[in-house]
Amino acid sequence: MIETAPPDTFAARLRGFGPLGVFAILVILASQLLASPLGAVLVLAWAWQSRTPWREIGYARPKNWVVSLAIGIAFGVAFKLLMKVIVMPLLGAPALNQTYQNVVGNTLALIGLLFAVTIQGGFAEETVFRGFLFERLAKLIGTGVWSKTATVLLTAGLFALPHYVEQGLAGVQQATVTGLVFGTIFAVSGRIWLLMAAHATFDITALVIIYWNLESALAHLIFK
Repeated sequence: MIETAPPDTFAARLRGFGPLGVFAILVILASQLLASPLGAVLVLAWAWQSRTPWREIGYARPKNWVVSLAIGIAFGVAFKLLMKVIVMPLLGAPALNQTYQNVVGNTLALIGLLFAVTIQGGFAEETVFRGFLFERLAKLIGTGVWSKTATVLLTAGLFALPHYVEQGLAGVQQATVTGLVFGTIFAVSGRIWLLMAAHATFDITALVIIYWNLESALAHLIFK
């Protein structure tokens, strides 16, 4: 008869950095990269099975839901416009995102992608790259200023690299900047709901700009 480990022992191993803990991290990252939002679902399952408090992956109740979500939405729109009008032109990025040019004037494509980016960006990427990885790295290297700085840099890099496959160098550049900004906010606040709203709104704003064929106009608004 095969004996199974007691629940507390299994949870501790899942939280640790032995074979089981490392395996869980690799499976979650691979799942997120290959089949998003599966990675985020696995993070929630990991937190439950490892008995990790939800607040440690950022799932802490905000003081005011309406205010938190409203700030996240407003920040997401403003941040995307700042990236499109100033940051990306300074980085030498093309005015048009060639990956999504099929969205221009295409209402069906827009509707389908709006749902996809809300789930993938707002929920999945924030849960994995901010909530989960910040918790794992905090346990591994600590929560001091330098540790948090290293965590922000590392998670921004891990978040940015997969964007190369779909969007090339410009996608990596944009994802690096957003990863640094969102990571810094999470490092300070430890709460994920505002970032979920901001990330989803950021992506939605990007799609609406493409749908209305405003990319070139915005990219050349300041830098001709």
